[in-house]
Amino acid sequence: MMGIPYGRQNITQEDIEAVVQTLTSAFLTQGPKVAEFEEKFAAYIGAKYAVAVTNGTAALHLSAMALNVQKGTRVITTPITFAASANCILYCGGTVEFCDVDAQTGLIDLDKLEKMLDAQPRGYYSGVIPVDFAGYPVNLERVRSLADKHGLWIIEDACHAPGGYFTDSNQVKQNCGNGNFAELAIFSFHPVKHIATGEGGMITTNDETLYRKLLMLRTHGITKDPALLQENHGGWYYEMQALGYNYRISDILCALGISQLQRADEGLARRLEIARKYDAAFASGPVRPLTPVGTASLLENGVKHAHHLYVVLVEHRKQLYDYLKGQDIFAQIHYIPVHTLPYYQNLGYAKGSMPVAERYYERCISLPMYPSLSAEEVDTVIEKVQDFITHV
Repeated sequence: MMGIPYGRQNITQEDIEAVVQTLTSAFLTQGPKVAEFEEKFAAYIGAKYAVAVTNGTAALHLSAMALNVQKGTRVITTPITFAASANCILYCGGTVEFCDVDAQTGLIDLDKLEKMLDAQPRGYYSGVIPVDFAGYPVNLERVRSLADKHGLWIIEDACHAPGGYFTDSNQVKQNCGNGNFAELAIFSFHPVKHIATGEGGMITTNDETLYRKLLMLRTHGITKDPALLQENHGGWYYEMQALGYNYRISDILCALGISQLQRADEGLARRLEIARKYDAAFASGPVRPLTPVGTASLLENGVKHAHHLYVVLVEHRKQLYDYLKGQDIFAQIHYIPVHTLPYYQNLGYAKGSMPVAERYYERCISLPMYPSLSAEEVDTVIEKVQDFITHV
């Protein structure tokens, strides 16, 4: 695609060499690069364990399985997310309920979440899946407090937020996905994400029992661990002890992920630099950043927005989208509220039930945001948005 897309991978010669090195090695899959990527990613995030999988959706599905989601399990998530955040519960036979979002952040509204939970007896809901939407960290300390009160587990969908953090009540910076508040956290390595492997995902946790369970579920539910075997016929012997999936990732993709991880902080710094420029350009007027506080002010208040996306709100969204497309600027919309999608409508979810999310959707548009976006391209995006506004 020519022009300026909303997101783009950045592949360097070092990335290519890392992949070629693995292609000429003894292992293309189930080899040492998978464990190396897991170890280095866990260290980067600050979690004890990491399990690499085929993609972020597989990470969500395995997480739901590891937490025993089944028929009768009720789980709350946000409608402003990619459908996989909710689908993973349906895969396991559970039921999804949605909690509306905060108009200032697009994140799950924790006040409304508290009201939802308080309206039902303890145990009515089993879990919650908050999403660090666009890269803005959810305050998981508060979510944990609600979860403990109501007996819930937490899966943090941190696909947009590696490198982001919030500051807890003890003034400690809590990295997205570090496992200090959520049982499990998941990440995606899709090309437009901070770290790209083509396709790929990761689950992080501080719970060794869940970690061991995830490793088994990732590989058909099969184990060769002598300590877990019910019988042992010899060195070749394995047992399928659960119904798992083939969600293994290859060494080829992990080699790329390891190389990309080395530039993660550099890429994040560039994203924040671009965000500050957008913040300044749209500080006043009819185009409003979704997060009006601004990147610099958030940092001063102990929140690091990872800016996978830079979302603005505008009344004439479709016209702006079409105008930018005509200027070879390919903005995107994140997201169509999950409960309004036809599949969910057929399940009985009602339009009008999440008014803040639905109003957000009518106005949201994601501007180009990726580390290799040049200063000139940022200026062009700003100029074209402002040109549209002056003539609308």
